[in-house]
Amino acid sequence: MGTTAVMERPAPGGMARTRRRRVTGLGTLLAVLVVAAALSLAVGARALSPAEVWHGLFGAPTSDQRLTEIRLIVETVRVPRTVLAIVAGIALGIGGALIQGYTRNPIADTGLLGVNTGASFAVVSVIAVFGFSDPFQYVWFAFLGAAVAGVVVFGLASVGRGAGNPLTLALAGQGITVFLMAMTTAVALSNQASLNALRFWNAGSVAGVGFDVIWPVTAFVAVGLVLALTTLPSLNLLNLGDDVARGLGVNIALSRTVGITAITLLAGAATAACGPIAFLGLMVAHVARHLTGPDYRWLVPCAGLLGAVVLLVCDIIGRLVVRPGELDAGVVVALLGAPFFAVLVWRGKFRSA
Repeated sequence: MGTTAVMERPAPGGMARTRRRRVTGLGTLLAVLVVAAALSLAVGARALSPAEVWHGLFGAPTSDQRLTEIRLIVETVRVPRTVLAIVAGIALGIGGALIQGYTRNPIADTGLLGVNTGASFAVVSVIAVFGFSDPFQYVWFAFLGAAVAGVVVFGLASVGRGAGNPLTLALAGQGITVFLMAMTTAVALSNQASLNALRFWNAGSVAGVGFDVIWPVTAFVAVGLVLALTTLPSLNLLNLGDDVARGLGVNIALSRTVGITAITLLAGAATAACGPIAFLGLMVAHVARHLTGPDYRWLVPCAGLLGAVVLLVCDIIGRLVVRPGELDAGVVVALLGAPFFAVLVWRGKFRSA
């Protein structure tokens, strides 16, 4: 991130305008999120009218078979799917903004810590060993795998001559990611059930998960959010450089430890519930930075709301483009994210030319 991370203090007359612009932006995103959530409840293989959605949410039980079916669709399919998309989108958006801040790398994503591959390896391993098939059975192992991978990466980056260096963290993450990818492939190819589960899980989907999984995942995300919010002032100072931050009283080791823990909780919980969803954190962090500037006290909430909106919209698009079938949300995000990533690379080269 380098120079883009340095906070610029607005002129006194412009501070109020900047604050109003940021508040307006967050309010607009919140309104868009509400609209996207309403569309998510109505759109699918069977389209529902606003009145039908209302009945599905608040209507009393009835003997009418059609209305009973609508209630079943809304309560057991659409509502859990919408809630999970919001929770996972917020987690991945905030995680993406934080990881870019802590590594000072504008193309960093939450997968940099190895959480995606850690979760994938845990899933195929427990399916191969225990034969699990229900998401509620293996989602906890996925979260554990994501957390262990994050801890190992951070531990490796905290020892040796390059301890605490953002580049060391990126290299450690890449090394663990490659190793776990190889191990995941080896296990999956040796067990047909693991291979089948990996195909489905790796696509990244917010469908088919009930509240028995969503509520505990939301609890982990909430803890991650609290930790993330406590680190934002120190993260602003860290992006001025370690020496400056240290001179201003920041405990760099503690700040990075809390920050990486928050990222691991956020990304690990979202990945465990949905599977790996690539590029989401990368995209929304850049858009949020464009909207709010480099101040992480505003950037992080904006990235969270953007993440929820993008994941919800991608899930809705996936339901519409191949009706009556559907594309997984992770596939749609990747289709949008790959060109976005290419544009980032091109713009970087263009600026340096």
